[in-house]
Amino acid sequence: MTRVLMVRHRHRPNAVTSAVSLAEALKERGIDVVDDASVGDIDMVLSIGGDGTFLVAASSARALDVPLLGINAGHMGFLTELGDKGTGDLARKIADGDFSVERRMTLDVTMERPDGSRADDWALNEAVVMHTDVAHPVHFALVVDGQEVSTYGADGMILSTPTGSTAYSFSAGGPVVWPDTEAIVVAPLAAHGLFTRPLVVGPSACVEIVVLDDMWTPPEMWCDGLRRMTVPAGAVVRARVGSSPVQLVRVDDTPFSARLVRKFNLPVRGWRDGPR
Repeated sequence: MTRVLMVRHRHRPNAVTSAVSLAEALKERGIDVVDDASVGDIDMVLSIGGDGTFLVAASSARALDVPLLGINAGHMGFLTELGDKGTGDLARKIADGDFSVERRMTLDVTMERPDGSRADDWALNEAVVMHTDVAHPVHFALVVDGQEVSTYGADGMILSTPTGSTAYSFSAGGPVVWPDTEAIVVAPLAAHGLFTRPLVVGPSACVEIVVLDDMWTPPEMWCDGLRRMTVPAGAVVRARVGSSPVQLVRVDDTPFSARLVRKFNLPVRGWRDGPR
């Protein structure tokens, strides 16, 4: 380990303080810390902030094909690995290679317009096709492996990875999917129809969202809440399991179930005993 790229939230004082402290500790161990991906020869990306900062950093880590470590200096911080304390011990683990790496599934997303043009994107958490006019739903068709499954009048449609199943998809009623699973969650947003439950499809599936009409204004597609494009009527958004996973650094062996309980503060005792 000789060089790391540090991505931090620039407006949170604790993120700035943690970044300075960790950078100093890493430099003491002979590791160069940079904030520009174009420098080259980067071995790891560090994210210091919340989940939004982490998703920004994930783009760099994926492009560089290097592991990503998240330090939480935000609110929920579900994607991040650690709190913003103990930077000295963390620097030692990074320098010594005392960590493991998880490969997190991504989505490859393509939007094909009626005129035949297309745009490609990707997502670690989710791709969301949603209205831009809150007073009017959008009419969608859901197609899986070439078979039309259902049509919806809805505020939007979420296509989520297992990593993203605890994010927007979860708030829309989608299931929590363990991150070592390969699957795509399809979750309608405020849908009108008889068949509006979220679906989970397998890793070989091709999921298509067809915009049947745009009513008043065309919907938009957001990938990880960062990248946006307009989706006109007649366009097809197509998602598959991504060809390039994101490598997440783990510095302890806490299982996902324990992280789930901790992050959501879930009650783990019976109702007779009360939560703890």
